[in-house]
Amino acid sequence: MDLAVEAPRLRPLMFSIAYRMLGSVTDAEDIVQAGMLRLHEHARTGERIDRPDAFASTVTTRLSIDALRSARRVREVYVGPWLPEPLLADDADPAHRIEHDDTLSIAVLTMLERLGPTERAVFVLREALGYEYGEIAEIVEREPAACRQILHRARQRVSAGRAASRATDAETRRVVDDFVRALRDGDVDAVMRVLADDVVLMADGGGKAPAIQRPMTGDLAVARFLVGLMRRGAVLGVELEQTVANAEPTLRFRGADGATLSVVTLHVEDGGIQAIANQLNPDKLQHLAPVGDLFALLRGEGAPPRD
Repeated sequence: MDLAVEAPRLRPLMFSIAYRMLGSVTDAEDIVQAGMLRLHEHARTGERIDRPDAFASTVTTRLSIDALRSARRVREVYVGPWLPEPLLADDADPAHRIEHDDTLSIAVLTMLERLGPTERAVFVLREALGYEYGEIAEIVEREPAACRQILHRARQRVSAGRAASRATDAETRRVVDDFVRALRDGDVDAVMRVLADDVVLMADGGGKAPAIQRPMTGDLAVARFLVGLMRRGAVLGVELEQTVANAEPTLRFRGADGATLSVVTLHVEDGGIQAIANQLNPDKLQHLAPVGDLFALLRGEGAPPRD
């Protein structure tokens, strides 16, 4: 195997597995780097690797399982709601240009947190990458029949995070455009019209950025809260840009200096916005550097962006 030739093709595959497993761009990059080192070590010894894809998938999955087990305690004491790091569709890194489907959505990645490491691996390999049960069994070192049972349980636990009927692209664009227009106009009633009655807003500050500590529900409460944030942001020079992350429409908020302050992902279903996920934790936005200091901005300090 010529690693120099194979690496550009294998990196996106490895990142696709690691990101879905860990919900972290930074940690996934570390796993890919460690996995490539393993590949390099095998190639240097002259060991024949007939199926580089299978080898890379196995190494990446097992490293991700180990990482999940070691991170479990950290996540148990996490401050406030935990949300995955956003993966923007226009990310410049070639390794990050993976297929954006519903297994990449914030809702599904958040639901995957309920699964154990092996369950998560089986779900990702089968649902996202379409691996056969025999291949999955070899990777996770279980019997194929056991993998079928694991997947059945995992699907049941994750199903709540998957849309029953995905909105069309045209419907999604209309809803999001109306939503952004209403936010910029400061029109609470117009914002409510594009929110589901039982819309849920979650925010992840990780104790390192100002964020609500519990999910907020209801169209009126969420609309008032968001319009209030927009008004305050306008005074502070905060700008909004529309993009796509994790297969769903997304709003990226930047300070006047261009630093990223938060990334808000919108889940559109049945003609309205059903869920809103606001990632504010600066540690989870580092891959979108520079990242702003929201606490300093709110204090009026105008602190320089973090590198």
